[in-house]
Amino acid sequence: MTDAAKTSFQTPRSRAANLGTAHGGTHHWTQINLTGIALVPLTLLFVIPFAGVLGEGHEAAIALYRQPFHAIVAILFIGVTFHHLWQGLQVVIEDYVHHKGVLVAMLVANTLMCGGAGTAGVFAVMSIAFSG
Repeated sequence: MTDAAKTSFQTPRSRAANLGTAHGGTHHWTQINLTGIALVPLTLLFVIPFAGVLGEGHEAAIALYRQPFHAIVAILFIGVTFHHLWQGLQVVIEDYVHHKGVLVAMLVANTLMCGGAGTAGVFAVMSIAFSG
């Protein structure tokens, strides 16, 4: 033991509290599980109507997403899906990439790709919903 550790009035647990990579782990775990649970009904509400218009042509799909309920479900599905993807990839990157520069670059790329794709999807649905 060092002299500083001998004279400290803190217990080893209090010195270690909120240090390390695990102090925010429960928040990530909770968020990933909540978005995963939310995706179950959203996927059903998104896929079943979409499957109903498959094969009917472009006009049927456009007519489907001009309805407010289906447009809102599609926007929620896209937003929650890309948020869930972003969180999951972030955890994988943080766990398996150990070089600091590569880690930061991959986290930034993850955020930009998931954010950009999600924004493009939401914009596409909104442009259909608000067109003519």
